[in-house]
Amino acid sequence: MSDLVRIIFFVLIVRPLLVFFIGLRVRGREHWPLEHPFIVIANHTSHLDAAALLAFFPLKDLRRVRPVAAADYFNSNKCIAFFSRIFFNILPIARKNIGRHQNPLDGLREALEHKETLIIFPEGTRSSSGEMGPFHTGIAHILKEFPQVPVIPVYMSNMYKALPKGEFILVPFICEVNIGKPLFLSGTKDEIVQTLRDSVIKLKGEAEW
Repeated sequence: MSDLVRIIFFVLIVRPLLVFFIGLRVRGREHWPLEHPFIVIANHTSHLDAAALLAFFPLKDLRRVRPVAAADYFNSNKCIAFFSRIFFNILPIARKNIGRHQNPLDGLREALEHKETLIIFPEGTRSSSGEMGPFHTGIAHILKEFPQVPVIPVYMSNMYKALPKGEFILVPFICEVNIGKPLFLSGTKDEIVQTLRDSVIKLKGEAEW
């Protein structure tokens, strides 16, 4: 039932909002893989980010896509937890109060093993200025374990203007998404993180339309 509800939500609300309200424009759509699993990494400035990326998937595939999100925010109360799980199929990851024998990356490993695609924002939090922050190393740990899984870098422009951090009212503002070619990465954790961040920065430079 949740899969049907999610599909209806994207057909009637999310996709029309992205097209007609913020006039979402896309470059590099040909780089979007057709087979699962893969990992999407992107800059993060707005709650619109995950919705925009999910909208690129065929409706039938939404159940196989897991946006990775902070459990301390999205599980903070039952209403937010229900909404984010039913409509966005998020994969909550603990950032606080992590036990000695708990590994917050286990959920990501399990998802990939089940052929689920991940959407990851390596900055770990939304930027309120649109400037990209440093990437955390969690993504590098995953990629070292799953080197065969392609990574799709994405840069999103102006999302923070359409729905700023801390705001809940949309502002009509033209937003853009630039999708890069698939990457297969190896090396040290620091090298992987730097390559990922450089790939997103490169897309930012190409996003001047």
